[in-house]
Amino acid sequence: MPALCAAVRYHCPMQASPPDAPARNATRLPLAAAILGVLLGLALAVGAWQMARSVRDFRLLERSVEVKGLSEREVPADLAIWPIAHSAAGNDVAALYRNLDRTSQRIVEFLAGAGFSREQLGVSPPHVVDKQAREWGDPQRGEFRYTGRATVTVYTPDVERVRATMSRLVELGAEGIVLGSEQGAEPQFLFTRLNDVKPSMLEEATRNARAAATKFAEDSGSRLGDIRRASQGQFSIADRDASTPHIKKVRVVSTIDYYLD
Repeated sequence: MPALCAAVRYHCPMQASPPDAPARNATRLPLAAAILGVLLGLALAVGAWQMARSVRDFRLLERSVEVKGLSEREVPADLAIWPIAHSAAGNDVAALYRNLDRTSQRIVEFLAGAGFSREQLGVSPPHVVDKQAREWGDPQRGEFRYTGRATVTVYTPDVERVRATMSRLVELGAEGIVLGSEQGAEPQFLFTRLNDVKPSMLEEATRNARAAATKFAEDSGSRLGDIRRASQGQFSIADRDASTPHIKKVRVVSTIDYYLD
């Protein structure tokens, strides 16, 4: 029987386990549990640290400052549109048309003598009103049945010549020409070269915005980071004041949001 058990010890019910096997098993179980507990605790600590770091980084991304940068320039107008309206009245409509046409030609001659080319001058057709044809006309009509007006328009980049000639219109008045003052007959001075000043003005507005953001970061104990978002803003062109419409003020405001580190 001992020989048989030696050959098939694995299946022999009569062969007993070594006397120290239960003691070894009892020692290994607490050790494995301790190692597992340490690893689990370490994993939880690393996970908590990672989560805290992610929350901190997210909050840092939310720290930002929004600033505005202004750029302004005063520029001379480079285009003038000058309508010169004149009017007349009479009871003979044909004679009134001839009178308006003669006056328009006289104004054209005057402007040509002031140095404007014919290509810079335009003449509108006369506009004549018959007072008796008005259904809502005053029954006590004035002396003249017909009134008419026409306009000669100067369209030129020579702004200074326009300004100089405007003061000479009294010469036409001395000839008996009635110059109108209808709404819309005032000269217009425009600035059309906005694209020439856009790049430098945007650069200045951005530089001013960054200077303001840097000052804010220094005062708050932070460091200025990258741009979070930016808005260029709209360019505006307006008269410098009511007395100098030929001088324009160009203005742009850029809005920039910076991260704070």
